[in-house]
Amino acid sequence: MNAPEPISQEWLRNHTYDELSLGQSARLTRTLTQQDIQAFAWVSGDVNPAHLDDEYAQGTRFHGVIAHGMWGGALISSVLGTEFPGPGTIYLEQTLRFSRPVRIGDTLTVVLTVAEKDDAAGRVKLDCEAINQKGEQVISGVATVLAPRHRIERPRPSLPAMHLFDPKARLDAWMASLQLPEPLACAVVHPCDLESLQGALMAAERGLIAPWLIGPEHRIRALAEQHGLDLSRARIEAVPHSHSAADRAAALAAEGQVQMLMKGSLHTDELMHAVLSQPALRTGRRLSHVFRFDIPSYPKPLLLTDAAINIAPGLEEKADIIRNALQLAHALGVPQPKVALLSALETVTEKIASTLDAAALCKMADRGQIVGGLLDGPLAFDNAISLEAARIKGISSPVAGDADVLMVPDLESGNMLAKLLEYMAGASTCGVVMGARVPIALTSRADGAHSRMASAALAAVAAAAQARD
Repeated sequence: MNAPEPISQEWLRNHTYDELSLGQSARLTRTLTQQDIQAFAWVSGDVNPAHLDDEYAQGTRFHGVIAHGMWGGALISSVLGTEFPGPGTIYLEQTLRFSRPVRIGDTLTVVLTVAEKDDAAGRVKLDCEAINQKGEQVISGVATVLAPRHRIERPRPSLPAMHLFDPKARLDAWMASLQLPEPLACAVVHPCDLESLQGALMAAERGLIAPWLIGPEHRIRALAEQHGLDLSRARIEAVPHSHSAADRAAALAAEGQVQMLMKGSLHTDELMHAVLSQPALRTGRRLSHVFRFDIPSYPKPLLLTDAAINIAPGLEEKADIIRNALQLAHALGVPQPKVALLSALETVTEKIASTLDAAALCKMADRGQIVGGLLDGPLAFDNAISLEAARIKGISSPVAGDADVLMVPDLESGNMLAKLLEYMAGASTCGVVMGARVPIALTSRADGAHSRMASAALAAVAAAAQARD
């Protein structure tokens, strides 16, 4: 028997009928990932929970998620269509026997071997086998094809980029990575709608916060009873309305009784006014909001500031906005954050004030007025997040194309960019206000419970880092 031939990666070159001999083989090796299972389910529509629902799959005979059987069959088809016999092959028949399940992390080697040839009809039968990394046979069968009569050689077609993004899995992984010694006391301000109350309770279930619910007690309890929410982990303090809830929460923070605040169903201005009215919560630094985005097409979490509080910040305000973002990035484990100062273009011009501010901020960083990160700007959005765009435009910078933090020129541009990333780029988002004595988990009224839980996690990480410092 001939040794199996590996599949070419750049060109598709077939084997004609006359070139095939009995015992000749080809192989393909692939390792199964969670993304493979999700992609196969998306393309095929087969959302059997045995493949996608770990809780359900644990109760099956396989005790865990397994691959679709036809994922292995598709690997056989890949060998037939691309290499052996390759382009020009017509699939006539396939038998398959599935001997063992294939699990995430398993590596399959698929081997096809010529077993029979029919010269008159041009038919070829190939024995098919898939073996896992343990040497165990998981699939066997026979394929019958019409083999091509003429040589075909073509460049391997390129495929469009496919981004499989599982927000819940990403969020779970991030939550699991957080190292908090204990739940942090958190004043949840007026949690009188389902999303804000549920988000706080979910954060408590994760061990992130010890919630102190401040608001009309009868409304909070009625909401919990209506939706079957467990309030046993929460302390409730009754106040008549949202204004008094904001004032009481800010007072608790000023007294050191809570380590963070979390916005519920009240307007941002109400909460921020109460915070600013407490001298003990001031640090001398401008308050600013920082979004954390998990974007399908970007390789790492991206911070965006300020898109929620400072409408048209001047140079000194922008310096504080950067300092706040750097503080959060450090808390998240980024030792030397790369900060891209955004504008409409990447050259300094007096006609666009944000380019002048960006240049001044970079010089402030050079002089030690802003420390803890690498700053570059002005940068346009494309060359801030795309290495290729930076290369094309001739920008040589450790920040360009690899930013950890984006600082926008003003609230209008930041708010539009944030919503664009969330609603059109499929990003998952959470946010926190920095610059006060305690971080504030600040969410939009449109945010769901998971986003609010993530904002609580973000604030908890920042609060824990402040306590260490």
